[in-house]
Amino acid sequence: MKVLVGLSGGVDSSVSACLLKKAGYDVVGATMSIWDKEKFKMMPSVHTKDACFSPHEEEDIKTARALCDKIGIEYHVIDCTKEYQKLVLENFKSEYLSGRTPNPCVVCNSTIKFEALPKGAKAAGVEFDKFATGHYVRLSYNESLSRYQIRQAKDIKKDQSYFLYRLSQEQLSKVLMPLGDYTKDEVRQIAKEYGLEVSDKKDSQDFYSGDINDILCAPDKEGYFVSTSGKILGKHKGIWHYTVGQRRGLGVSADRPLYVLSLNAQTNEVVLGYEEEGYQQSLIANDLRWLSVPKIDEKTTLYLKLRSSQTPFEADFEMLPENRAKLTFHQPQKAVAKGQSAVFYDDDGYVLGGGIIESV
Repeated sequence: MKVLVGLSGGVDSSVSACLLKKAGYDVVGATMSIWDKEKFKMMPSVHTKDACFSPHEEEDIKTARALCDKIGIEYHVIDCTKEYQKLVLENFKSEYLSGRTPNPCVVCNSTIKFEALPKGAKAAGVEFDKFATGHYVRLSYNESLSRYQIRQAKDIKKDQSYFLYRLSQEQLSKVLMPLGDYTKDEVRQIAKEYGLEVSDKKDSQDFYSGDINDILCAPDKEGYFVSTSGKILGKHKGIWHYTVGQRRGLGVSADRPLYVLSLNAQTNEVVLGYEEEGYQQSLIANDLRWLSVPKIDEKTTLYLKLRSSQTPFEADFEMLPENRAKLTFHQPQKAVAKGQSAVFYDDDGYVLGGGIIESV
């Protein structure tokens, strides 16, 4: 079987390629190019750290190419810049300017990494049967449900299932994910055994390595910080400079630390309050996607994650019209941001599905 491995230049995808080759697969490496040199060459930010979307892309490509040379496999660079601009960056800009907090990694996985990249490789004449990545998730097939399922990885601290809930059954049918049963330490040890230079390379933690205003291209728009009662607390230069739950960098003095509670695009107001005012009891999610199970129609209790690093917590699920659902938390949660993903799990760590937070 011929397998195309998406290579990022990091240790996880590199080890995935090594493991698959060792297992006897005919492996081909490919890196998606998403950095538009012309569009972003005049950006003022200083890029001092690695990130998924970064001018350091050329270094990542160089590293991925060296890996393929080392283990003796083909290598290709697939241009996905136009798709990335349209599907990820334009969505990111629209959401931020609307006072929402998007998750570009969720969008990128479903539309670029698992869609545009393999399609682009096919269009470039690269033949393969399966597509593989270095994600920390466990993929399996449930015969009774006739569905592919994603489960949290063995290494919970590195689990990336939150980012993959929007993958379709068709996409999953063509995928291999070899790292689900490994810990990060084990993966680094394998990399050392193969003599890979990336064995100690730090993980990319951020979506973008510069100032997000490079992407938003929005001029400052003066507005007010207000309290929950509407009292003016100060001025700001635009709601897109802030995210729900933010505490630092507000420039507003108070007797206790203030947090961003919500953003109002219509009035250009940033609502601030004390920590205890930021807890929410429920949310409405829309644009639901179902992954490990068919659509859930009945009221039920499930586990919920609102951030990738969060431990799943219990919530009551109730389906609403127009592909929406209400999730009522068993314990209040803070920093619940519109635009983020609410991902549903069962008690065995399987990703049931998820949706986008519409309101709280």
